[in-house]
Amino acid sequence: MEIRLISGDAKHTVAVTMRTPGADFELAAGFLYGEGIVSSPEDVKKISYCIDPDVDAEQQYNIVNVELRDELSYDLRSLERHFYTTSACGVCGKESLEQLELRGCPVIPPGPVIATETIYSLPEKLREAQGLFEVTGGLHAAALFDAEGSLIALREDVGRHNATDKLVGWALLEGRLPLSAQIVMVSGRSSFEILQKCLVARVPVVCAISAPSSLAVDVARRFNMTLVGFLRGNRFNVYSATERVCT
Repeated sequence: MEIRLISGDAKHTVAVTMRTPGADFELAAGFLYGEGIVSSPEDVKKISYCIDPDVDAEQQYNIVNVELRDELSYDLRSLERHFYTTSACGVCGKESLEQLELRGCPVIPPGPVIATETIYSLPEKLREAQGLFEVTGGLHAAALFDAEGSLIALREDVGRHNATDKLVGWALLEGRLPLSAQIVMVSGRSSFEILQKCLVARVPVVCAISAPSSLAVDVARRFNMTLVGFLRGNRFNVYSATERVCT
C-alpha cells in the first residue's frame, strides 16, 4: 500500500508497505502519527483511496491519500527511511534512540499498576479476538487493554508494525489519545519501532509473547516504559519499570 500526503497543491509519497488489506485509513493515520507528521485528529482533513482515472483500477485501493490541514507544517526528512517498509524490523542503532529524544518525546510518568494475574490473562484474550488469524494462521496482532485486562481494540496485519499502526491510528481517529492508562500487547517480538510507536502514543506498558530486541529494551528503559516479554502461560519477563507490575 502506498501512503500519499496531500497538503495544498503538494503531493508526496511517504511510504510503501506490504500490508493485509483492512483498516487502511487507520494504518496510514497511525504511521503518520508515529512519525510525528500529525499530532491530532484535527491535523487530518480527509483520508481516501486514490480515485485518479490514470491509476489502474486494481491499484486504486492500494493507494491511500491523506489530506492535511492547510496550515500544518511537516518535515519529510524523518520519513526517508520508510519509503519502502516491510513486515520485518526496521532501523536500529544508537542514532534511532537519540532521534526520539531530539523529537522531544517525554519520559512516561508513573502508573498504572497492573496485577500479575491480569498480565497472565492477556495472551488468551488476544488469541480469542484474532479472527483473521483463526482463518489464515499467519497474521500478527496488536491489542489495546485497560489496566484491568479488558480488551478495548485489536487490529491484525501480516506485519507487527502495521498492526500497531492500525491500532494507534484507530485511537487517533477516535480521539482516544494519549493511551496513558492502557496496555498494548503484540504477538511475536517487540522491536524498536513498536516501542517507538507506543511511546509516541504514551503507552506505559507494552507486552509481547516473544522476545524484545535489545534496542526495544533500551527505549523502554530510557523512557520509563514497562516492557514485558516471553508472556506465555503463567510466566513472563519484565525488562524495565518493574514498579508497574504488582505481584
